[in-house]
Amino acid sequence: MRAWGVGAGERERMPFAERARLAERLRGGRLARWAELIGRFRQMAAGERARKVENATGELVGVTLGDDLSRVIPSELAVLGVPELRAVFAARYAAGELMLYDTRGEQSTGRGAVVACVDTSHSMYAEGPGGITREAWSKACALALFDQARHAGRDFVGILFSGSDKVRVFRFPGDRPAPVTDVLDFAETFLGGGTDVQRPLGTAARLLEEEFNDTARGRGDIVLITDDACEVTERWTRAWNDVKHRLGFRLFGVAVALPPHATASGSVLESLCDNLRTVDDLADVHGAADLFRVI
Repeated sequence: MRAWGVGAGERERMPFAERARLAERLRGGRLARWAELIGRFRQMAAGERARKVENATGELVGVTLGDDLSRVIPSELAVLGVPELRAVFAARYAAGELMLYDTRGEQSTGRGAVVACVDTSHSMYAEGPGGITREAWSKACALALFDQARHAGRDFVGILFSGSDKVRVFRFPGDRPAPVTDVLDFAETFLGGGTDVQRPLGTAARLLEEEFNDTARGRGDIVLITDDACEVTERWTRAWNDVKHRLGFRLFGVAVALPPHATASGSVLESLCDNLRTVDDLADVHGAADLFRVI
C-alpha cells in the first residue's frame, strides 16, 4: 500500500470491509507484480524533486545582453574604474545592454495541470527484459507524475488511449484527496486495440483550455507515453499548433521500448514533442528522470 501512496492514516479511516477489499485488490495479479516497480519510480521521482533548483544559474553557454548585475562580465565592470566612463555604464545598464554571462539551467515552469497520455494498445502488453511490460513501465511512470503534480499542488489528468474510439479520462484535482479506488482504476484499465494519438492529445489540449478559461492557469504539461510512432493529419497538426501556442503548454514524449528497427528520430513524435526521450531498458526507472526535474 505504501508503494501505491496509501498512507497509514488513510487506511485507519477506512471501514474494515473496504480495507480488506483494497488489500485483496492490491495483492492480486498485475498490481502485485507492479508494486516494486512503482515504488522504485516514486523514490526516483522524490530524489529528482530534491535535486531540482528553480531559477538555477546553470551551465555557462556564452555572452548575452541585459541588466543583471550578478552576471556582468569582468571587462564591463572594469569600466567602473574609469570615472569618465561611469555614465556610459549607467546608460547601458538602464537600456539593458550590458554584456552578461549567458547561462542555461533547469527550472520548473509549469503551473497548469499535468496530463499523462498513456498508450494501452495491444503492443503495450508485450514484455521486455525482466518480464516488465511496456504497460507496467508506463503506468508506473504516470503514477510518479501523479505524485509530482500532487507535490506541486497541480491537477493531474490520466488519459488512457488506444484506437481513435478508445479513450478513458481520469481527473484528479490538486485541491482534494484522490480516492484510492479511482487511482487503482486508472492503473488497472487496459483498452487494447490499435494506436491513435490525435484523440488523446486533442482531449488533453481541451482539458488544459478548460482549466485556463476557468482558473486562468496556463503552461500545463502533457506527457505522451507510447511505443508507436503514429501518423497525424496536416489539418490536425495546424489546430494542435494553434492551441499549443495560445495556451503555452509543453508536450514531453516518451517512446517506450520501440519495436526492432523503429526509431523516434525523424518521426511524428519528434516533430510534435518539445522534448522526446527513448526508453529501451524497462527495468531502469531513470530513463525518464529528467521529466521530474522540469515538470
